[in-house]
Amino acid sequence: MKNFMFLFILFVMLSASLSAQQHENIYDSLLAKQLGADEYGNSAYTFVMLRTGDVVEENKQTRDSLFAGHMANMGVMAKAGKLVLAGPFYTKNKDLFRGIFIINSTDTTEVRELLKTDPAINYGLLQADIYPWYGSAALKLLNENHRRIQKENF
Repeated sequence: MKNFMFLFILFVMLSASLSAQQHENIYDSLLAKQLGADEYGNSAYTFVMLRTGDVVEENKQTRDSLFAGHMANMGVMAKAGKLVLAGPFYTKNKDLFRGIFIINSTDTTEVRELLKTDPAINYGLLQADIYPWYGSAALKLLNENHRRIQKENF
């Protein structure tokens, strides 16, 4: 029984030690300042939900051209440091959600101006709903790191 109790206490202490090590912060104040992080390492953004728009374009060439412009515009916004995350939904859904943007701005006027530069949104193939959003300031490093693992462009 003494051996069991000793092993149990040792196990609890070892578990607590490992848990503490897993949650140890390696805070980098310079990086936090560079990214505009708050004390939690987060930042405010605008979350954009892209849904199927009201316009249905039957002409494949026109539709393809609009979506090519949509993809090119995302590249322009990303290079300008405004688009920190974008992506489509993997499957169709009943809500007609098509994709998301996370924009590095909380100024809704600026966000609306950025969205006006998107041909698919302007044409009405996509509709954009905007919401304030709060998440990791490290998202601002996503694009630079993604380029390191992206083998081909869309």
